[in-house]
Amino acid sequence: MDFGITLFTSDRGPRPERLAAHAEGLGFRSFYVPEHTHIPVDREALHPTGGKELPDDRYRRTLDPWATLGAVSAVTTDIRLGTAVALPVESDPIGLAKTIATVDHLSGGRVTLGVGFGWNLDELRDHGVPLGRRRTMLREYLEAMRQLWAEDEAEFHGEFVDFPPSWAWPKPVQTGGPKVVVGAAGNEKNFKWICRAADGWMTTPIETDAVAGIGELRRMWDAAGRSGRPYTVILDGKPDPANHEKWRLAEVDEVVYGTPDAEEDDVLSYLDRLAAKLGLT
Repeated sequence: MDFGITLFTSDRGPRPERLAAHAEGLGFRSFYVPEHTHIPVDREALHPTGGKELPDDRYRRTLDPWATLGAVSAVTTDIRLGTAVALPVESDPIGLAKTIATVDHLSGGRVTLGVGFGWNLDELRDHGVPLGRRRTMLREYLEAMRQLWAEDEAEFHGEFVDFPPSWAWPKPVQTGGPKVVVGAAGNEKNFKWICRAADGWMTTPIETDAVAGIGELRRMWDAAGRSGRPYTVILDGKPDPANHEKWRLAEVDEVVYGTPDAEEDDVLSYLDRLAAKLGLT
């Protein structure tokens, strides 16, 4: 079981490349960043915590995830580079496939694509996403991008993505493209979607019983005829050795910790303390 970190990037926060390089030196195995293109001032959508108010102003200051991970890839060698989570339906899928393949190519095959359905419906609406079809749209985007990543002459014909036989390089270093994990609540509807269209599950920070969820996902995975097992990432709050042991027994792949909203030196010190608690140093 590996440990990773996630940085809620912003233009007023720590430099992500410095944080990632420090984390890699401490033994963390993954580095995740989020995505929001913009936040409409007037919103109907509630934040996942249940209110209309945003927890802090980083939501409206978020850095582009792929430019960020490209910068991080230049100063690191081994740490995996992921999104927690990206919103592919807010981009053109052909261009996004190129961007992700480029970061995977330049990083030596280190990208993990964490995706979400999108809680901010107002944000999605501004991108022309039909809200009642956003899950189908995301599935098609992923299928189309995988075609572009895998085939010398790729084509796709769907409801939301349609292109004739086409050339598109670079291909990702990872055969078939990066692993896709879905950040969503652990319920039957989401697990069914994961079994059809993704490679694994990333819990939400408020998940109450990840082990039970993982067990249910694996049962549905096997019933769907998928080989192997789904990749699992737990977003945790504070390190607890009892939880770590429970998750190891459940064969969790990664446990990821958020960083505080603080000055860069304070966040670097936090990573030092966290690494020590996790037994990495």
